[in-house]
Amino acid sequence: MSRHRMASPRLRQSGFTLIELLVALLVFALGVVGLLGLQGSAIRFSTDAQLRAEATFLADQLLGQLLISDPATFATVAHHATGNAKCAPTGAASTNAVVTAWLSELSNRLPKASENLQQIVVNAATGQVTVKLCWQNGNGTAHELQVSNQVQWQP
Repeated sequence: MSRHRMASPRLRQSGFTLIELLVALLVFALGVVGLLGLQGSAIRFSTDAQLRAEATFLADQLLGQLLISDPATFATVAHHATGNAKCAPTGAASTNAVVTAWLSELSNRLPKASENLQQIVVNAATGQVTVKLCWQNGNGTAHELQVSNQVQWQP
């Protein structure tokens, strides 16, 4: 006759149960999904910052080119100089060679930055130039950057 021994409660509780394993996998999966979301946001913010820096550089580049241009052509620098709506300027396009070359470079370096969305406002009396750049990133959000400076030529 054999006797059956009862397993002690401690021996019966060793190891993971299926429920515990599934809960652990669920927590791990949620953590991974959260990290992927953070990575996506970080990439988006990094791209936005890079494009904003590029737009600032391009606006400064135009202002620098205006310093070495002929002061007599200053009035021809204005480009879609009227209208205050974001990324919807109105008015005539500039025919100034410096501006048209700059607009061509700008449309190549910023995403969806067509020449019709850009605005350059010139106050010939004070030499004040305001450059408003507009572009759209991948998700379709319109971004606008405005840079103003007073251009003074040396006699």
